[in-house]
Amino acid sequence: MEPVLFPENPQFWYETLRSFGHIAYGGADFGETLVTAGRITAGDYDSWHDEWLAAAERVSADGRTALKGGHGISARDAFLRASNYYRSAEFFLHGTPDDPRIRRAYDASVACFRAAAALFTPAIEPVTIPYEDTVLPGYFYRADDSGAARPTVVMFNGFDGTAEEMHFAGAAAAVERGYNVLSFDGPGQPGTRHHHGLVFRPDWEAVVGPVLDHALTRPEVDPARIALLGNSMGGLLAPRAAAFDHRVAALIAFDGVYDMAEFMTSALPVPGDRGEIERRLRADHDPELDAVLEAGMASSSMLRWAMAQGMYTMGADTPRAFGAAFLDYHLRDGVAERIACPTLVCAGVEDGFFKGQPELLHEHLTCPKTLLEFTEEQGAGAHCQAGGQRLAYARVYDWLDDTFGQL
Repeated sequence: MEPVLFPENPQFWYETLRSFGHIAYGGADFGETLVTAGRITAGDYDSWHDEWLAAAERVSADGRTALKGGHGISARDAFLRASNYYRSAEFFLHGTPDDPRIRRAYDASVACFRAAAALFTPAIEPVTIPYEDTVLPGYFYRADDSGAARPTVVMFNGFDGTAEEMHFAGAAAAVERGYNVLSFDGPGQPGTRHHHGLVFRPDWEAVVGPVLDHALTRPEVDPARIALLGNSMGGLLAPRAAAFDHRVAALIAFDGVYDMAEFMTSALPVPGDRGEIERRLRADHDPELDAVLEAGMASSSMLRWAMAQGMYTMGADTPRAFGAAFLDYHLRDGVAERIACPTLVCAGVEDGFFKGQPELLHEHLTCPKTLLEFTEEQGAGAHCQAGGQRLAYARVYDWLDDTFGQL
């Protein structure tokens, strides 16, 4: 989709499209998003923060007023939108990890979402999932109050999204169709990075394992029908987990990613073949490459943000150290081939981040598999089908209905 706003800044446009997409499940309103975006100076992270924060503060105040007046649905709707706007506000600030605006906006996003969660029927339950010597934050959604065991979708976000955002990115759509949902933030994702300092790890099965242990303590969860859905970079992490934990009965890579190393080496403005670039990324010292990366960040808004976000979520001190860490995130060496459950791989044909990666993953799968492509003509060709959420989740959950049998 050609940029409608921020034509010279694809990163700002995509993040705006992301909020437009969340309109489908209550995460934004068109006018609020359009007016807020119109006040932002392209490429200016402070302007982005200030305008989204102002929108969030205004809408959250509406929610508090509605709640005080006994208008529960109006309050719930306002809190949902405010949660997403607060999430947007701190999105570009991670290049300065000690910026107090990050924690303030993030905590407000969580607080607004939890205020909304309490106003659903059944209420969305905040949960803490035991993980190593700490916990993972998340939410459990019940399809109804019957207590009957139901198929359940365990889901998580990717490189830059929150468990709260998963409400708009798969959870609400699943509950509408009779599924329970368990969403969570793993290491490196906002709920653990901001408050516990946890950073990403490539062996994601060590993360999903404790989450499935928790899910299986709940009588509402049918242990034979647990699906795992990973969003964005989660489209690599979820397949990695399913390859090693066969309690996953169905897998959804939304969108599919096979090899972050290929993505990283092809995206860098560095001469040489992949092997040479990988060697230089892993080297103890390479001041020339360091300078090239810094120059690339200065000239490319996409690279600037990706490097800053990657350093933050991976706990890397330099752009090159982040690049080296990303090389370990892949499904090569027979990992994809270990996946046994039916797998749906989604692909946006105009994905600005991982174009071609879903097809690579699908090619390497040996399990029952489906490649589901979304196009520009459908308005859903962008990364993770931003802007085409109703269409995307209809097709995803129709596939899951057919895989598990009609509910």
